[in-house]
This record gives sequence, C-alpha cells and structure tokens, in this order.
Amino acid sequence: MNVDPNQLYLVTGIEGYTPQVSYLLSMMNYARHTTLMAVKGLSMQQLDEPVDANSNTIGALLLHFAALEYAYQVETFEQRELTKEEIAKWGPALDLGEEGRRAIKGHELNYYLRQMEEVRNRSHQLFRRVDDDWLFQEEEFWHKKQANYYFMWFHVLEDEINHRGQIRWMRKRLRA
Repeated sequence: MNVDPNQLYLVTGIEGYTPQVSYLLSMMNYARHTTLMAVKGLSMQQLDEPVDANSNTIGALLLHFAALEYAYQVETFEQRELTKEEIAKWGPALDLGEEGRRAIKGHELNYYLRQMEEVRNRSHQLFRRVDDDWLFQEEEFWHKKQANYYFMWFHVLEDEINHRGQIRWMRKRLRA
C-alpha cells in the first residue's frame, strides 16, 4: 500500500477499508513514516551498536516492529498462537533482551525495512477482509483481561511510537 503523502497528516478514510479500520491504518502509516525518517541513512555498524550492555540495538527494535505486528496478525486474524517455526524466526525480535542482542545483528538497514514492509503489506491485505465490527470483537488478553482487536492493534501502533522514541534517543548517542 502506497501512502499518499498529501494524506500523511490526516486521520481519514482510505479506499478499500471501512472507516474505523481506515483511521487505525492512517495512524499506523504516520507512525511508520516517522520511524523511517528516524533511521534513514544508518549504517550496519550504527544499527548493531548498543548504547550499553543492557540495551537493545536500533536494528533489533526495527525487527521488533515487524515481529510484533506479525504476532498480532496471527493472534487477531488467524486466532492462533505462533508455530515453533514462527517462534524460531520472530522470537528473538519479540523478546529482545539477551537473545535479541545475540541473534539480531549483521544486517543492513534495507534488510530491516524489507521485513517491516512485508509484514505491513500483509496487515493491509488482512485489514481489507474485516470491517469496523471486527475491531470491537473481544477476547481474553494480557493477564486474562478482556480486550478488543482495536486495542490490540492500538498496542502495535503505540509500541512502535514508544520504541521510535528510543531509536531517536539512541541515534543521538551513536558513534559516527
């Protein structure tokens, strides 16, 4: 899905989607745009450089965006848990921490951007299949609380915004 740059700052309807789904995607599109601007031009060394021994790298955070979004696709659209194969692929990026620091490195920026774009394109395809009522479906979520799909996808959005703030902070502290 190509985002119309003239609509980047509008929470508005998007052709092919119901109103509430459009509004959610509008916000997700803007958040992704600002993430892309925050990482533009970073080298592999910068993507792999932790600020300290306990921090995630920018590369790991970018892959985390794709992993989290993929996990929510599986949970909300397919009503299933990740398979062993999916956990092997996405687990380090979902969990981050020590496993992420060990496993997520050695990739150029385009690698992370492709992963994010592939997952986002799949989200756009999946969202075409649902309507606004779907967003309000409820199920058990964190700590056995009720949540609707709207909240779950809001979490995908706010998680990216939160970590994008970390990325901006980290970028200011990177060596060359």
